[in-house]
Amino acid sequence: MAAGAPGPVDSGDRKGGPRTALGGLTTRGRSFLAAGVAAALCAYVLGQSDLLRVGLLLAVLPLVCVTVLYRTRYRVAGSRRLSPSRVPAGSEARVHLRTDNVSRLPTGLLMLQDRVPYVLGPRPRFVLNRVEAGGSREVSYRVRSDLRGRYPLGPLQLRLSDPFGMCELSRSFSAYDTLVVVPRTEPLPPLRLAGAASGYGDGRLRSLALAGEDDIIPRGYRHGDDLRRVHWRSTARYGELMVRREEQPQRARCTVLLDSRRVAYQGAGPDSAFEWAVSGAASALTHMLERGFAVRLLTDDGGVVPGGSADGFATPTQDSADSAGLMMDALAVVGHSTGGGLSRAYDVLRQGTEGLLVAFFGDLDEEQAEVAARMRQRSGAAVAFVLDSADWARGDTAKTPAPAAGRLRTLREAGWTAVAVEPGTSLADVWRQAGEAHSGALPGATTGFSGGWS
Repeated sequence: MAAGAPGPVDSGDRKGGPRTALGGLTTRGRSFLAAGVAAALCAYVLGQSDLLRVGLLLAVLPLVCVTVLYRTRYRVAGSRRLSPSRVPAGSEARVHLRTDNVSRLPTGLLMLQDRVPYVLGPRPRFVLNRVEAGGSREVSYRVRSDLRGRYPLGPLQLRLSDPFGMCELSRSFSAYDTLVVVPRTEPLPPLRLAGAASGYGDGRLRSLALAGEDDIIPRGYRHGDDLRRVHWRSTARYGELMVRREEQPQRARCTVLLDSRRVAYQGAGPDSAFEWAVSGAASALTHMLERGFAVRLLTDDGGVVPGGSADGFATPTQDSADSAGLMMDALAVVGHSTGGGLSRAYDVLRQGTEGLLVAFFGDLDEEQAEVAARMRQRSGAAVAFVLDSADWARGDTAKTPAPAAGRLRTLREAGWTAVAVEPGTSLADVWRQAGEAHSGALPGATTGFSGGWS
């Protein structure tokens, strides 16, 4: 991603007038000026002409440097490039800065400073000795954050200095870029659950078989169609050769539900229960898209990402990278919702069709556990990862408390494959545990699951 400040900065910009230029005096320049004035006063009092000449020299030198630097006109253009512009939490990105001298005069000493948020590291500073006319310089620095989010980079500040270090003038570019730090993702093992279509066509084929032949919508005959597919009743009705339509491919669907209620989580920071749930949702979304599922992200307040289609599902087509990017960008900035219930998410699921539902829940009271249990009615298979945030806040891996165990029992009785997530457990382990729990619940189940998530 390349971006930056397309407009060059003019070192001769006279906004602020001489007062601004005098304000750019460095400690050295102010010291020289003060020493010169003091020497001149002493020379006047003592009647020493030689000391007066020294004082005048000390006082005039920083003023000359200010005048020369203030009146020197050259134009400098700057740009910034992020590589990459979207990184997982804990990974590094490199920022490349390019400075071009677009004037006919060589520059003096240039100091570059880029403004970055404190969570990305210290503010980078660079010194460029001299840039010839039409020349350019490139520098780079690294940024890293353990916290997901969107972080602005810039604007780039340029400091001009004279050869003696007496004066510095600052100019700022106007443009800035944004670094997106997305949640960490884990590779997940391929598993399959019963209850959802395994790929193209399965769900549609079942619906056609259940509908019966009378509900089939025929189409006109095309060259190359199999004559065994001719629908004679429609042919007689329309007076032309009609054939039964081909099975329309339907991609298996998966909804990833993230419970972001503030009342459902305790603690904060990279190792908190909420951050684990966000990272788990990101891993599940990535895994399902890679397995060919049409995927959408649903939050407890009813928000759907990416929401490009009527039902909000993103298909792994040529635009899958954009769809995945939208969902990861949403997870990068997702925070706690102010709502206290899951009813809005339930309303969204009621309007949808069957498919796999993967949910990441925080603390569930009895009422919200009942709402979550009803969500199972509209899904082919449902898997819930339930976190006890109090245990996560304490770092306690003891046995699941009785209230939490009761909520898990409520979900399982409704048909959920519910797994309690202990503090510090990797998603791959509980993902595999969910698969084993589901296969054990199926009568006559084997180690390989049939027809669901993979």
